[in-house]
Amino acid sequence: EILRVTGVQTCALPISASKPARSAAGAQQAPRGMVQIDEELLRKRAEHNDRCLANLEEISLHQQNIEGINRALTRLCPELQILYLQHNLIGKIENLRRLRDLDYLNLALNNITKVENLERNEKLRKLDLTVNFIDIDGLLSVESLRVNHQLEELYMTGNPCTEFDQYRAFIIGTLQQLKRLDGKTITATERIQAQQDLKENRARLVVAAKDRVRQKGGNPDLVDAESVPLQEVDSEDRKSTRLNSSHSQDL
Repeated sequence: EILRVTGVQTCALPISASKPARSAAGAQQAPRGMVQIDEELLRKRAEHNDRCLANLEEISLHQQNIEGINRALTRLCPELQILYLQHNLIGKIENLRRLRDLDYLNLALNNITKVENLERNEKLRKLDLTVNFIDIDGLLSVESLRVNHQLEELYMTGNPCTEFDQYRAFIIGTLQQLKRLDGKTITATERIQAQQDLKENRARLVVAAKDRVRQKGGNPDLVDAESVPLQEVDSEDRKSTRLNSSHSQDL
């Protein structure tokens, strides 16, 4: 028998009270039904703003069985600064590039395997990826956050990548803008040491990442290089590019 939870709070939680339950099983539970982000859901969760979306700055979409982040979110809520998406079924970070004012993104307790597509969220200050599925071979993807110069806090606790011995040192050395990692303040001494050891720690990580990919039956040669990945191009941009290319060939 399925128990229905009633009285779910419609307004977003304050940052200080936003810590998700630390249950790795949360993101793996069989869903009662996949949910897409649409206008009806957004207006329902925007009651604290009189259901107005155009100027909405904060929204909580936690525990909604959402399977992915579609473009309806950024199209309808372009002014979002705080976005709670914890405890869903999201497998990829995507379609957030238009949220230029995004300050805090909570994606804890989902199915994410790598950090990606946040390069254009230039004001991002806090990112919570607690209890996801970012493995050792996915740890290299945090390098994409180098361009997020305002990023101060990152949470990765509960991901398989934390098994890497130099996990903390690698992230601190890579993301020099960080002030706190997994809730712990980064000291000046820790930062200097991490920067000095970065080259060696990264080399060790690449070896460990290739081993992990090999264990999964994948191709270790495909382990990411050190360069920052290209910025995300959404589906409409791809479509436009294809149409323009086709038109040029016709001419």
